[in-house]
Amino acid sequence: MKQNQSKLSWAEHQEFLNLALPLMVLSLATPLLGVVDTAIMGRLDQASYIGGISIAVLIFNTLYWVLGFLRVSTSGFTAQAMNKSEELTAAFFRPLMIAIVFGVLIIVFQYPIKYLALIIMSPSVVVEEIASSYYDIRIWGAPFTLAGYVVTGWLLGMAKVRISMALQILMNIINMILSLYFVLTLQLAGQGVAYASLISEVVITLIGLGIVVRAKEIDCSLITKKMIFAKVEFLNMMCVNRDLFIRTMCLLVVYNVVTYYGMQYGEVILAANAVIMQVHYMIAYFLGSFDNTTTVLVGRAIGKKDTCMYLKTIQLSAIWSTLTAAILSLTVVCFPQEIIAVFTNIVEVQQVTGEYIYWMIIFPLVVYWGLVLYGFFLGATDSAPIRNSTVESLLFFFVVLFLTVPYLGNHGVWMAFIAFSLGRTIFLWPYLPKLTRRMRAIGDS
Repeated sequence: MKQNQSKLSWAEHQEFLNLALPLMVLSLATPLLGVVDTAIMGRLDQASYIGGISIAVLIFNTLYWVLGFLRVSTSGFTAQAMNKSEELTAAFFRPLMIAIVFGVLIIVFQYPIKYLALIIMSPSVVVEEIASSYYDIRIWGAPFTLAGYVVTGWLLGMAKVRISMALQILMNIINMILSLYFVLTLQLAGQGVAYASLISEVVITLIGLGIVVRAKEIDCSLITKKMIFAKVEFLNMMCVNRDLFIRTMCLLVVYNVVTYYGMQYGEVILAANAVIMQVHYMIAYFLGSFDNTTTVLVGRAIGKKDTCMYLKTIQLSAIWSTLTAAILSLTVVCFPQEIIAVFTNIVEVQQVTGEYIYWMIIFPLVVYWGLVLYGFFLGATDSAPIRNSTVESLLFFFVVLFLTVPYLGNHGVWMAFIAFSLGRTIFLWPYLPKLTRRMRAIGDS
């Protein structure tokens, strides 16, 4: 097999972009449920609406991101199992079983989860009422949301990006239409956006499940207890999911700390931080299209034992992710007020948000390569480096937080957030040479 890295052709750039660009659209569609909910609440006459919805969304982000491994690990295992019917079937139904179990458990323990979250965050009475009314409705979609993660992960691993993209776009269209109707016409406020999110998630997950089960790559006749619980494969999946669970917990600690500090500074800064965090989500999901791309390509390279494909993926992802990060930073530089206006028309919140949004200029530049590397290790289902580097980044976050907040206040919180984002790159990068040596060994075998 040819091992050297030759000069990239335009055809190879096109092939990479044919996968990456639809994933960008898909990635942007993913966080729009929270963005739409926040933006619609930002059109009402009180900052407490934004704060209440942001807290409720944070609770769901905590619940669902803890189980986000259901999507990302499914992508990696599916990509490696390409063209192997039994393995593709197992790669879907193993995590689907786990998703349903956890979804039911979330519903069973919904009240303890809510009360514990509200005690920890201690919002004002008004903000708590808004958050609670949203939570009590949307919680019933938990099994569908988690099953949807598995559907999305399997479709991405199979590079069926356009199908997954169409589902996400349709979900957001349904959510937007229903949110506007429930809030502006029926005057349901926070309950309205919750009903809209619940209905859209359930409908799209059911459609997605139908598409996957009827796909020619899935053979339901192969499903047996022995296949699902095959010892080596099942334990491997659980080890990867354990590491990704730890990684997700680290992310959620950071996001919860940012929200906690926002509440200490008052409802206006809480609302401003919520807007900035939504901008962060949009940037992160946009850049996340590259980690999804590299997950698929590295998974295929391992399945085919193609070292050349792996090395070219490094080159291509470096070129296009660097360019994209630069464009995103420049966009925030040029249009800060326009970006803020998307989320709220409350003048006081807009003014305060403007003081902090410039941290989002730095964010794409420090985080993008870490996200790309994340896709490499995920595609290789080598999750220990992801776990280790994220834990190290969390420790870096707390060091910067405790050194800066007493002197810089909310600016110190965002400085610590940027430090965490930078850590996701600098602590994961040193693991790449070992992965490359592993790929060379696979290619030589």
